[in-house]
Amino acid sequence: MSLLHGRTVVVSGVGAGLGHQVAAAVVRDGGNAVLGARTEANLAKSAAAIDPDGAHTAYRATDITDEAQCAALAGLARERFGGIDAVVHVAALDSYFGGLQDADFATWLSVIDVNLLGSLRMTRACLPGLKEGGGGSVVFIGTQSALAAPTQVRQAAYAASKGALTSAMYSLAREVGPYRIRVNSVLPGWMWGPPVQAYVRHAAHTEGVPEEEVLGRLTGRMALPEPATDGDVADAAVFLASDRARAITGQSLLVNAGELMR
Repeated sequence: MSLLHGRTVVVSGVGAGLGHQVAAAVVRDGGNAVLGARTEANLAKSAAAIDPDGAHTAYRATDITDEAQCAALAGLARERFGGIDAVVHVAALDSYFGGLQDADFATWLSVIDVNLLGSLRMTRACLPGLKEGGGGSVVFIGTQSALAAPTQVRQAAYAASKGALTSAMYSLAREVGPYRIRVNSVLPGWMWGPPVQAYVRHAAHTEGVPEEEVLGRLTGRMALPEPATDGDVADAAVFLASDRARAITGQSLLVNAGELMR
């Protein structure tokens, strides 16, 4: 039987990268994927690529800073497929760079509102469906930078918001565990997909060096000779969403080709 046979998974933050890969993995492994993101055109494109006949996908434009929109996406999952078995949180605001000394705290609040509170809003909207189904799984996508800051870029607000989300995971795992709802995090490192590809191209162009040189700096610290891909991280998220992980909760899984080991 497929890993997610007949299961319904809500996926927030579906665009061209990791969110698309998570939704694709859900359908590949026999599940129904309910896609949410702010841009409906991106959702339509992703759903058509994953599931051309539309039998195993549904989508709704969703801004996770809006509780009503979170509730509407959870409602779509229940209306279309009869329930919710898991939710994977990919939606994130990761485009703000800098540290404390040059911090714009108004922007920090926006980052926290999306990455921490937005994920928790979407989780709360899905809890009734998860309870009705007798349990399920919540998977947060965090970041390795919440544990060890990278030297190449400075994203203090992003790291802090994702670190707070991981801390919230522990409390939530205790809170909803009696309902057989598991809560875990996947922490990617340098993940080969559109954002990292863009970083490599930009750095190579700025420095006037080949892209292979920039990529080599990243992989040089990894135990494995190439970085994890969006697909690798998606596979980890789908595993945690499945019954194969039925006894795993309150855990953080690094998917980083061995760059940081804990």
